This record gives sequence, C-alpha cells and structure tokens, in this order.
Amino acid sequence: MFEKVNGKVVKVDVGMAGGVVARNGAMLFYTGDISFAPHQIPGAQGMGGGGGLMRMAGRMMAGEHERTMLAQGNGEVHYGFAGLEVHVVQMQPGAVLRVEASRLLANTAQLQSSIVSVMSSGGGGGGGLMGALRGAASGALTGQGMFTTQLSGQGAAVLLAHGGFLELPVGGQYPVVVDPQAFVAAYGNVQTELKTALSWRDAVGRGSGEAMQLHCAGQGVVYVQASEEKL
Repeated sequence: MFEKVNGKVVKVDVGMAGGVVARNGAMLFYTGDISFAPHQIPGAQGMGGGGGLMRMAGRMMAGEHERTMLAQGNGEVHYGFAGLEVHVVQMQPGAVLRVEASRLLANTAQLQSSIVSVMSSGGGGGGGLMGALRGAASGALTGQGMFTTQLSGQGAAVLLAHGGFLELPVGGQYPVVVDPQAFVAAYGNVQTELKTALSWRDAVGRGSGEAMQLHCAGQGVVYVQASEEKL
C-alpha cells in the first residue's frame, strides 16, 4: 500500500489501494490516470440536531477534521505535507486507529472512518456530552482536539509528526500518560481519556498544558511526536 520514499514522503499505487483519502494539499505529484474529488468524513452531522448542547457539539465535531480529497484511478501518487515526518500504520481487522485530524496525512479508502469524542474527566469523572463539552475547554488550552478521527478495517494510514515518532506500548499495570500536545494517535484497543487535577475554571488563563494529561489504557500502541509543536 503506502511505501515510504524517505522520512517525509510516501507513495502509493492508487489502483491497488482501491482509492486513497488524503488531506488537502498533501498531493505532491502523480503519474497515471488519477482523478481527485472532495471527500467528507462521516459522523460530523450526526449530532447537529436536538437542543443547544447537541448543536454545539455537532458544530465542534464538524470542525475537528481536515478537508480531504479522494484519489481514484490507476497510477502512483506521492504524498507529503509541510516537510513533516511520516509514519505508515498497517491496519489489521478488529484494530482501531484514533488520530488527531491534523496529524493524519492519508489513508486507504476502504477503511471505515468516523469522528469520535475524546472523553474528558476533571478529577471527579464526567463523561457523556457534558464531559465532552468540558473537554473542549481543556482542549483549547492543551491543543488536544475535542474529537479525533477513528479508522477501522483492513488497510493502511499515514501519520504526521514534528521531529519524529515515539511508539509507546500500552497494556501494562499503569496507563501511558501523554502530553496532549505531543499525542499523535493510538492504535489497537486503546481507550483515551483527557484528565486534569484542576477544574477548567482554575485552568483558564494559565496557558499551561502540564496539568492536562491524556491517559491511555487497554492494549495497543500510542504514537507520540518528539515535540509539543502544533501541526
């Protein structure tokens, strides 16, 4: 599927891949008979109705993914973005990849994609819609999105990062705790939860993400970039 040309560029045979979805501006060049069309990740409309909180969540969800293009046809496309490091994840049936939208370069079109909430807890718990809305306040301070892109099925995806990737195994006695600004993706059966020891009222105005932590538990791998720089 995707093959690394170097640390910052991948190439893919679009016909063999069955189509490729990539973020706008990622296509560097191609050869062959390839067509490109706008593509939308499903799931951004599902919470648009209902009351005010539901509409607010729907608007936030719709804004938490990058615009993407679907490439189809026969030929080879080279992808890269802003000189960032790339990493290819080979997806296996039953596994799930949850990735920050800004840190997803491309994926094969057969993968099922949706937008899911990163549940947030502020010391005393708090999931569901209200927990997610509280998470938005934390996310504004940390750079961690309220929602992430979820991919499942059999295929491949390409991640982006500043300064290279760290691949951290998840599954020990304790969760892997990640700085939200350094988080790239979680692969496998990994549950992520954004936590803080402070209330959001205490955190507002401090500008520090150190009190915000992304706890990763379950079984799988977490990808972290060697930088806190936003993409």
